[in-house]
Formats: sequence, structure tokens, C-alpha cells
Amino acid sequence: MKRTWISLVFCVALVPLAANAATVAAATIPNGTYTVKVVRVVDAKHVDVVLDSGQEATLPAGRPYVDFSKVQANDQVKLSLIDGNVMVFLDLTSH
Repeated sequence: MKRTWISLVFCVALVPLAANAATVAAATIPNGTYTVKVVRVVDAKHVDVVLDSGQEATLPAGRPYVDFSKVQANDQVKLSLIDGNVMVFLDLTSH
């Protein structure tokens, strides 16, 4: 019984670590153009996305005119990243 309880506590403690394992820092993503799925819009200057590789990242706007306020969760977005910042994007989802 005690061993089962310890195993259960250990497994529950590892769940948050496993959930964060696929999250990457935006600056580590190579420069380029990506098609991503929006998980959520944090604010007008930050968006959480899932890359084609399954990795999740929070991407900041790289220019003052880049505004994510019209983007919605589950939208497909094509964007250009330079040094982890979104320089330009296009919402591919029609609303």
C-alpha cells in the first residue's frame, strides 16, 4: 500500500514536467517561414502556437505593427520568424 502511494505521488509530480517538455523558447527556433496553429492569443503582441513538429512556443511580435488581436484559437497562421520574433504574419483561416 505504501509503495503504491509513493508511486502515485511520483507519477503525479511528473505530469507537469511532461506537459512542458514540448515547449520551446522562441529564440531557439531557426529563422524562417512557418505555418503554425494558434493555441491562444496571450495579448496583442504575444501568441501561443504549435509548430508542425508538435512543439509549442509563445511568439512575440517583432515590429510595432504586428498585432495578433484579430487572430483566434485554432487559426492556421503563416509567419516569418527572425531571432524568435514574428516580423510578419498572414491568417490563413477564413472567419
